[in-house]
Amino acid sequence: MIELSEKSKPVIEATLPVVGEHIQEIAERFYEHLFGEHPELLDGLFNRGNQSEGTQQQALAGSVALFASALVTHPDRLPEHLLSRIAHKHASLGLRPEQYQVVYDNLMWAIGDVLGDAVTPGVAAAWSEVYWLMAFALTNQERGLYSARGVRPEIVWREWEVVEKVRATDDVVVFRLKRTDDRPVRTSLPGQYVTAKVPMPDGIHQPRQFSLTRADDGEHREFAVKRVHGGGKPAGEVSNLLHESVDVGDVLTLSLPFGDVVLDDSGRPLVFASAGIGITPMAGMLSHLVRAGSHFDVRMLHADLDEESFALRQQVLDDVRALTKATLHVWYERGAEGSLPVDGRFAGIMDLSEVDLPDGAMYYLCGPLPFMQGIRAALLDRGIPPADIQYEVFGPDLWQADAD
Repeated sequence: MIELSEKSKPVIEATLPVVGEHIQEIAERFYEHLFGEHPELLDGLFNRGNQSEGTQQQALAGSVALFASALVTHPDRLPEHLLSRIAHKHASLGLRPEQYQVVYDNLMWAIGDVLGDAVTPGVAAAWSEVYWLMAFALTNQERGLYSARGVRPEIVWREWEVVEKVRATDDVVVFRLKRTDDRPVRTSLPGQYVTAKVPMPDGIHQPRQFSLTRADDGEHREFAVKRVHGGGKPAGEVSNLLHESVDVGDVLTLSLPFGDVVLDDSGRPLVFASAGIGITPMAGMLSHLVRAGSHFDVRMLHADLDEESFALRQQVLDDVRALTKATLHVWYERGAEGSLPVDGRFAGIMDLSEVDLPDGAMYYLCGPLPFMQGIRAALLDRGIPPADIQYEVFGPDLWQADAD
């Protein structure tokens, strides 16, 4: 069990309120100082769109504060799912253990810069212990992820050639890629993602994660990209470039598959609840179920603006129909009209009371944060155990529902 030392625990208990009060400012100063000292980290490792929006700063602040609080209040129940989610994201970026020292140096500088004389040697030592307990927990998981795939951090990448580019909706494009060499392809687990490392016009490589939308066939990978309407701003630079400039015959650099939200294959009923582009990991899971010849009881629930906005709708319908015990139910904000032969079509936002849900099911959520919060709350109100509800977050985890 990971535990704070007896010397550090009372110091963290005493200083957690003031650090928590200033943790957002600490995170902002940390990133400013980090990139000032190490601008090379913006090339291929950090998402500058998240930096510009402030979401990465919020995620770091929340994660550190949550971990420190858990060490003090319930060290027997650390946020394991959060740590696993971070470790998978780090592994998909090829993060190296020695880079934790760089983060430590700049984070401790930021704590001192914001809190000033309040950071006595004893306070600094206690927060240093918190950091390294979290860092060691993550590096241990990351080491296991690399080892299981037989790679080192620097070789999680390989090149793939675009062989198809299909417009799924006005804002979503599906890329199908094939491998460009004879090395074996590491098969993905249902629900996992890859990181694409994309060269930008200014020469900086930007990483973005994309859920795999079909089961691997040993030769190809497939994912969908929703355009982020940010114009030339960092928040939309990668999606716009992929939509406008990457075409059949071009080569993309992708990581091995990672991600801890993967399909439970114990035979329990499965309920997928998605909204918008959150359909992508669900499509990947359905594809895996079809390839495996599954007879699981499956409910696919999806919410969107209207049928034309429902990306991958034909693939999802075909896969649901190929399964012996699966149904598809949709909710459209603009009205219940549509020609897709689904099992249930409703107007408005998703309402779980309008469908029958199987007993003992595992639930998988993906979509905008308010959507996932609302669906999870409805499931908890029904008595569904939190451990039976998994969720996938696109971008930094600002929710951290596992802390509940």
